[in-house]
Amino acid sequence: MTIQQDILVDIQDPQKLALRVETDRFGPFTFQVGLNLQALELPLVRIKDAHRRFIGSPLAQVANQLEQEVLVESVHGTNTIEGGDLTPEETGAVLALPPEQIKAERQLRVRNIKAAYDLAHATAADPRWRLDVDFLRAAHLTLCRDLPHENYQPGVIRNNPRNSITRVGDAAHGGQYKPPQYGRDIERLLQGLVHWHDTLLDAGVPPTIRAPLVHLYFERIHPFWDGNGRVGRVIEATLLLQGGFRYAPFALSHFYLEHIDAYFSLFNTCRKADEADKAHPNQAFVAFHLDGMRQTLDALHDRVNRIVDQLLFDARLVAALEAGELNPRQYAIVRRVLDNGRPLALTELRQSSAYQTLYRKKTDKTKQRDLRRLREQGWLRVDAGGMLRPGITAGPDDGVP
Repeated sequence: MTIQQDILVDIQDPQKLALRVETDRFGPFTFQVGLNLQALELPLVRIKDAHRRFIGSPLAQVANQLEQEVLVESVHGTNTIEGGDLTPEETGAVLALPPEQIKAERQLRVRNIKAAYDLAHATAADPRWRLDVDFLRAAHLTLCRDLPHENYQPGVIRNNPRNSITRVGDAAHGGQYKPPQYGRDIERLLQGLVHWHDTLLDAGVPPTIRAPLVHLYFERIHPFWDGNGRVGRVIEATLLLQGGFRYAPFALSHFYLEHIDAYFSLFNTCRKADEADKAHPNQAFVAFHLDGMRQTLDALHDRVNRIVDQLLFDARLVAALEAGELNPRQYAIVRRVLDNGRPLALTELRQSSAYQTLYRKKTDKTKQRDLRRLREQGWLRVDAGGMLRPGITAGPDDGVP
């Protein structure tokens, strides 16, 4: 039996890793693994294999481009989950703005998520770091800085007045839940959460199990007035980063966004299973997280391959121009399609001022010949819808009259 298997079998004893916290008003609150870990061995192995394959790719050559793509996608994902309305393109534009130009609330939310990611990276870089309440407060303070709504109280633990009740969730996602309301109870539970995480860490529980469990219980405590979802995902990502995962911890937010209904519903599913004293009450959320990690790592691996293919294609394109295998007009057309970042409509290309300038003194025959040779030599593909794509990967070319 392997060491990993020993760990998985050992921590199924609920008495070893459960922590019961008595609160003043909320009643007893129990942190537990709540998993059938043997049933999760295959997903854990698949994540390990996916991560090994991903980090074994030529990552160093494409790190900057991959990092920027993942940053935009993950900031957009976690922001949209919490009601943000910026598109991925608008999110990228905000991230490129100088700090002094970021003033609108929708821009501040993006800036703050990026700052929280920076905090997570800096924190996880210390191998001796352990989760603590100060980090939870710092993450919330960073995510809520300068946001104008009254519920954004950076770093302030919620303490409900008796006439104000906080409820979480809705009927569409499993119903509403009334988290702890009293500030001292919340602070006690947060201390219990970080102490319980230390117990899991010392027991050798892998980060792919610890991170979603902490995320799950943090959301049940719901310690801040607003911004808890963003903080929970930053906590989860930080624990995964410290566990050796790159890019995937934040890119995972895109998976959560794509499966938003399941993401929200599973918090209630696990809570209700716990309250009903069912076996392995946290299984559903952790299994969901593991599936998301595997899919995210596989998607990142595919993206690295695409970036490498594009870099090699770009190098061959320049070499072909220098060798006289392409004329400057053909080179400009392929470059325009590459730089577009998405398939380009043939009509859009032909109507562009740059294209018309290139062919101002050329005949239609020359235009057709240039495009035909680009297709024949594999530099461009044209699909049945008249969309131009770079010839980086094989695909149908249905021809253009």
